[in-house]
Amino acid sequence: MIGVGFDKDPAVPVISAATLKDRHRQIRDSQSENARTRLHRAISWLARSEAESADADACFIFQWVALNAAYAREFSRDENERERFRAFTTALVQLDARRSLHQALFEQFTGPIRTLIDNKFVFEPFWVALREHDSSEQWERQFAASRKSALAAVLGGQTHVVLGIVFDRLYVLRNQLVHGGATWNSSVNREQLKDAVAILGTLLPLMVSVMLDHPDHDFGEVLYPVVY
Repeated sequence: MIGVGFDKDPAVPVISAATLKDRHRQIRDSQSENARTRLHRAISWLARSEAESADADACFIFQWVALNAAYAREFSRDENERERFRAFTTALVQLDARRSLHQALFEQFTGPIRTLIDNKFVFEPFWVALREHDSSEQWERQFAASRKSALAAVLGGQTHVVLGIVFDRLYVLRNQLVHGGATWNSSVNREQLKDAVAILGTLLPLMVSVMLDHPDHDFGEVLYPVVY
């Protein structure tokens, strides 16, 4: 199976987009239009990310598009993006009978996850304080509290909580790249970007695999449906 590199343990199994595509072909005719479109889009972008094994920036961006394709749906005005994503990951953890997401988080990526948790540069309140010239040290108190709760979730094996924390941190990195807040191939953010690519490169295929295991589960209507 093909997976994205970037200093990953070669013993860690990674499900390739080609494998997921073959699985999807076997079930797609029985799926609803929403479910079929959602999985087709996610797998297509995951395959594109795999082609960028030499470019961590491009790989991460394509991985994030694949993630959006997997979970994006219509939502109410009372629901924000974070709530929508956490509802998605909570549902996946409940559906994941093999506990593959749990094993990936707590057996394969404990080091990179702890590094993300300890990294202030992927903690949004740090940047807010910097932009607003806030010298109250409030962000530091928030950071300490966030680290404490995150580590407690890790030690407690709370899969959906840790997933939420990891993606909160990765979302800051995503914003830096997508909104032009970082230089391409910059040496400044290399380590967290390599960790991010390794984590997403394993978690995303597992997420899609869980969705394929439950082809009839309703993940909501896709944004921008196919119009003929």
